[in-house]
Amino acid sequence: MPDLFESKKITSTNAPLAVRMRPRDLNEFVGQTHILGEGKLLRRAIDADRITSLILYGPPGTGKTALSYVIANITKACFCDINAAISNIQELRDSLKASKERERSTGRKTILFIDEIHRFNKAQQDILMPDVESGNPILIGATTHNPFFSLISPLISRSVVFELKKLSKEEIIVILKNALKDKDRGLGKIAVKIDGKTLSFLADVSDGDARKALSALEIGALTTKPGKDGFIDFNIKVAEESIQKKAVVYDGDEDEHYDTISAFIKSMRGSDPDAALYWLAKMLYAGEEPRFIARRIVICAAEDVGNADPQALVVANAAFQVSEFVGMPECRIPLAQAATYIACAPKSNAAYLGIEKAMKDVEESRTLEVPTSLKDASYPGAQQLGHGKGYKYSHQYKDHYVKQDYMPEKRRYYEPTDIGYEKKIKEYLDKLKHYPGQ
Repeated sequence: MPDLFESKKITSTNAPLAVRMRPRDLNEFVGQTHILGEGKLLRRAIDADRITSLILYGPPGTGKTALSYVIANITKACFCDINAAISNIQELRDSLKASKERERSTGRKTILFIDEIHRFNKAQQDILMPDVESGNPILIGATTHNPFFSLISPLISRSVVFELKKLSKEEIIVILKNALKDKDRGLGKIAVKIDGKTLSFLADVSDGDARKALSALEIGALTTKPGKDGFIDFNIKVAEESIQKKAVVYDGDEDEHYDTISAFIKSMRGSDPDAALYWLAKMLYAGEEPRFIARRIVICAAEDVGNADPQALVVANAAFQVSEFVGMPECRIPLAQAATYIACAPKSNAAYLGIEKAMKDVEESRTLEVPTSLKDASYPGAQQLGHGKGYKYSHQYKDHYVKQDYMPEKRRYYEPTDIGYEKKIKEYLDKLKHYPGQ
């Protein structure tokens, strides 16, 4: 095993664009400012070459391996790497043995980078423990799996876990532009003509994965013939073929965004599950944030279904929570279940209209004082003020109901309909009107 990581520092011109464009230092690194911004712990540790064992956790193409290469270029420690997907126990033992001999003979410590560390089984992870605990080698593990589930607890407790986030659309665009300009490692020597709309499409469809975006850019640029002007026209059609996904007209913060979500909500409100599913599919395919869609479903359940089917809000909220937990592509299923449930549910906006009327009264009319009988009587001295005097505890009466005034003026806000479960609510409230005063 080589002592140094020099072969990794000199990237072959035959390597994929995503490999060639790996940042050489932190100034070239794009994204992850929550852990690499000025003054952040990991930034300080890398700048000072004081790395301790750490686990880099996050989605593909967010910079886990790229960050390890930055450390390889900066550190004075020996840097060795292993890919857990193709490694074995013997290679791991050899690496650990070499790190000990290196420290004994030269005084240099070793940083051992293990890509896809979640693929190591418990026995392989256990082998790392004594040496990691002694501080040599210093472990850097990269994984797309939650390390708190995929790695053994003792290894987690001896490492600092840093979570890398999906890159933003703007960050992906920066990375693509850097690749287009770089003449040494990127496509700067190739005359590529690409507009902002196409760059935006590639950034959207790559879903926060820089490797995916760069791979699409490279294959499109290298397989498209130059035009008569000598330029490669990297247009939307080329981008679609390169990334194998159709460009859907959907601007994330303009008309199409608002028009589509409007159509989605109105389809659920209008009891058309097929239309609701189509607009849901369009938004998900175009890369809309599932959390945004889930919030709209929850609001629709409360505003448009309401008490006609109280279960609709439960289903919508469950879909919101599940979509947060599982992410795409699986979260499309609970979102579809909630959308169709709401579309097929009986509708009532009585609760929505009621709170709108009440809010208007509070805003425009004289504020009503809380009746003395309803005021808090739990603190010392409240009884001297008469708080709670005359209050009737409902559960002490027949059917757990007693007539009393809960507002100083009688006002009507909630007017239940005869639809769905709300019909039962209306019948119950009508029944209470005929109770004799106690």
